[in-house]
Amino acid sequence: MKFRKTFSSLALMIFPLVILAQAKVTVSIQNNSSLERKAAVVAISWKTITSHYPQIDTTNFVVINSITKKQIPFQLEHQGLPEIQNLLIQLDFKAKTTLPVFIQKGKPETFIAKTYARYVPERKDDFAWENDKIAFRAYGKALEHTEYDAYGLDVWVKRTDRLIINERYKRNEYHIDHGDGMDYYHVGFSLGAGNMAPYVKDSIYYSANYRQWKVLDNGPLRSTFQLTFDTWNAGGIKVKATKTISLDAGSQLNRIENLYSFDGDKPLPVVVGIIKRPENGVISLNEQQGLMGYWEPVHGQDGTTGVGALLTSPVTNMMVTNKQILARTEVKNNVPVIYYSGAAWDKAGEITDAKKWQNYLNNFYQQIKEPLLVSVK
Repeated sequence: MKFRKTFSSLALMIFPLVILAQAKVTVSIQNNSSLERKAAVVAISWKTITSHYPQIDTTNFVVINSITKKQIPFQLEHQGLPEIQNLLIQLDFKAKTTLPVFIQKGKPETFIAKTYARYVPERKDDFAWENDKIAFRAYGKALEHTEYDAYGLDVWVKRTDRLIINERYKRNEYHIDHGDGMDYYHVGFSLGAGNMAPYVKDSIYYSANYRQWKVLDNGPLRSTFQLTFDTWNAGGIKVKATKTISLDAGSQLNRIENLYSFDGDKPLPVVVGIIKRPENGVISLNEQQGLMGYWEPVHGQDGTTGVGALLTSPVTNMMVTNKQILARTEVKNNVPVIYYSGAAWDKAGEITDAKKWQNYLNNFYQQIKEPLLVSVK
């Protein structure tokens, strides 16, 4: 009986300590690179968080910067699944430093959305997406066989951090700059701003425009969606494709994961391409790093667009044709391939010349090679 009382007393003493220990989680984020990371979006495994903080309430928690003591913007990422996959946060990180953040109970602030994506049925099945830096567009079935048909990825330049896609479609004057940017980028029958297509017997085999779409996550820090394409003939090879595209707040580049299905066991040659203008621009190619950079010629009063791509799979070779800048690689049947592509506009005031654009691409490459390291305790 005495033993039972002693055990009960100990349990009562220990129980509050257990609750107290689980009332907050510390996440340490380490930047080992020599580069400062500004407005970086970091993914923290939700399973790891809940293993340390099982009683966390998804509607009543905050993320606190250990230095400033202020709340950090966050997003619960689902990746199209019912269960939460990651906690996304956005922070600045100095070079060669570790920054702890705290996850604890509290009422979260309302954070402004910095990314957005949607299907646009009112404009011939467009699919458009944006962040606080840049915007993009993919073309749908309704545009096929019209005078406006195009194959590649389109760019909508911005000089505002507001989300403006809906405003532009509503006023239907997106070829005119109303102070927030415009659409002057020409795609035509090309890969545009970094699309990918099969490259068989020295020819590009374009798919038709996308047929199905699905939004997996939609801000405030990351928007992710899928576009599915019907089977097409690529030089005698029947090919199907699904593209999963993510755009993070603060980034000029999309993360694109392509899944190709095709007959046969041999890898399929593909190219990532950027349309080239007739006038002189600045082209920078690095096959070893998989980097393509293009600073377009100035487009009259509209300014200048920089376009770039970063391949993570080995690049066979890079080519400059009369029409496009191409990077060749290979994909395996039903094995995802990941690359990055995107753009910048000089009138946004941040990346204003070819050197700055190339520096941005080089830094992006370095960030991929030396990612931020996350630990939870």
